[in-house]
Amino acid sequence: MPILRRRSVLLQLGAAVSLLCFLYLIAQNRVHKRTRNVARRPPLDDFDTNNIGDVVAENGDPYFRPKVRRPPPEPGTPGEYGKGVSLTLTEEEKKLEDAGYKQHAFNEYASSKISLHRRLHEARHAECKEIRYPHDLPTTSVIITFHNEAWSTLLRTVHSVLETSPARLLEEVVLVDDFSELDHLKEPLEMYLSQLRFVRLVRTTRREGLIRARLLGAAHAQGEVLTFLDSHCECHEQWLEPLLARIAENRSNVVTPVIDVLDWKTFEYQHTMEVQRGIFDWRLTFTWGLIPDYERSRRKSPVDPVRSPTMAGGLFAIDKWYFEHIGTYDAGMDVWGGENLEMSFRIWQCGGNLEIMPCSRVGHVFRPRSPHSFPKKNEVLVNSLRLAEVWMGGYKEIFYRRNPHAKTERFGDVSARLDLKDKLHCKSFKWFMETIMPDMYVPEDRPGRSGALRNSASNLCFDSEGAENAGKRPTMWGCHGMGGNQYFELNSREEFRHNTGGKEMCVEAQGGEFVVLMHCTAGNNVPAQQKWQIREVRGHSSGF
Repeated sequence: MPILRRRSVLLQLGAAVSLLCFLYLIAQNRVHKRTRNVARRPPLDDFDTNNIGDVVAENGDPYFRPKVRRPPPEPGTPGEYGKGVSLTLTEEEKKLEDAGYKQHAFNEYASSKISLHRRLHEARHAECKEIRYPHDLPTTSVIITFHNEAWSTLLRTVHSVLETSPARLLEEVVLVDDFSELDHLKEPLEMYLSQLRFVRLVRTTRREGLIRARLLGAAHAQGEVLTFLDSHCECHEQWLEPLLARIAENRSNVVTPVIDVLDWKTFEYQHTMEVQRGIFDWRLTFTWGLIPDYERSRRKSPVDPVRSPTMAGGLFAIDKWYFEHIGTYDAGMDVWGGENLEMSFRIWQCGGNLEIMPCSRVGHVFRPRSPHSFPKKNEVLVNSLRLAEVWMGGYKEIFYRRNPHAKTERFGDVSARLDLKDKLHCKSFKWFMETIMPDMYVPEDRPGRSGALRNSASNLCFDSEGAENAGKRPTMWGCHGMGGNQYFELNSREEFRHNTGGKEMCVEAQGGEFVVLMHCTAGNNVPAQQKWQIREVRGHSSGF
């Protein structure tokens, strides 16, 4: 009996173990299916996992440990935690500062004093820190193109990506050198990058411009998502997870971070208090605008994505398959300028979504001028013509009336882009205006009520002088026939509008002595001081 009892117990134990093994295999199979993207990524043993306490405190979830551990800050280092740098300079140092301004259009000398690993202060909404992201997010290649970039800004961008991006998500950083001439970007850069395991350097053999340089970077990228950054950025903690999480929900989502300002004089990190969306004006120039009421009501939380009609173009993430599916960039465009609006219109009209993620923040140096020359001088205009001809339909005439000289420019063959538009069954620009930007004013441009307002006696024209701020007085300048600052329209609301710049401006009478440009009034109630009529006057000058 004891032997039989033991045998029975052993059989029961064996059956139980077999059942447990079977259940374990089923569970493992389910886990594998649920985390199939994660399974392709290298184990954390390949990365620096020291000081996990600090990592969890900064990055929230220990699963998302950064690719590279950030070294501790050095006491007294200028600019730490995003502070601006103010230096008392010797005469020799002032010469160095001036040389940096001239070459890079920002204070390169101040930038060189800041650590390549500097930390930033917390700039996100409090709710962002409560969000927990799924673990099966796609991987990304971060593509950074540059031409004659300063050493400190370029490498701080690279280190910022490595030290804030989760190891499981960051496949690589692809640096594309667009035929730089500066010595420090040749062998010294190669030597420095040889110490960084996850950074690849690709060089062009001639000056290609941002558009084709980015296409080269995309061709080399191995990640599931392409994340494009400019070469003078600094990434906030947890900047990457919100972008990838949104794309994981729908691969046709194209997303951008909130772009904060790195002051070009002091390199102070200035976080944007209120998220703004990307819009455009009728000269096809990108600009920023306030979030309209209908978009505010659609969002349930301050951390919800913001639908943006356009994007600045320097910083965004897009699924690699979707990038190729919708036609990458227009390779017929040169250098840069206009490509951001072209891609924005294409994304919306061809079934995608363009959004800003409030919990993703990246600082960017907005320079007062471009330090680089344009080989043909007219690249931005030609690029704008290509996008107008392909994507704007009849609305392109609004652009042409404000840029009459554009009609003589050659913009190349756009038949392949028109074929792409047909292939993707893209919607019209009328749909875009009515659905994505219903609040944007569409000029009437009535014959005889639009164009330049000329004083026939003096042959001078009414000129806005590029006014962007309310309260500026227009002036009289020599008529140039180029539209732009001298293009106005008198619409059916009796508004005397100037709408070639980023903001809609209306001519307003003040005190009967002079006129100023003020923001146009929303709605149908136009104030009396912004109402105008044209009366035919014979025999003497109109007084303008």
